[in-house]
Amino acid sequence: MPQDRYMNSRDAMRRLGENLRSRRIILGLSQELVAERADLSRPTLMRMETGEGGKIEHLMTVASVLGVAEDLISALDPLNTDLGRARAHLLSRQRAPRRN
Repeated sequence: MPQDRYMNSRDAMRRLGENLRSRRIILGLSQELVAERADLSRPTLMRMETGEGGKIEHLMTVASVLGVAEDLISALDPLNTDLGRARAHLLSRQRAPRRN
């Protein structure tokens, strides 16, 4: 597959961070409050909001505080797509098929 079909991970992290920040602002929550509720340091939240890092567990905790954890999980659910539903039978396999 051509590499240009995939979003650059830095761009993806930056966009995700911008969305986290925008969601927080729209909800009227300060960085301090979200960091406290997510049991994170404010610098960690700041890095996440600028797309400069963070762990997946931090992302899920912040998403939970912002009320979008289920949306994030649902967005990655393959059965929420036509292709995923068409290929659902593959989910029972233990290993991916070998390519020749």
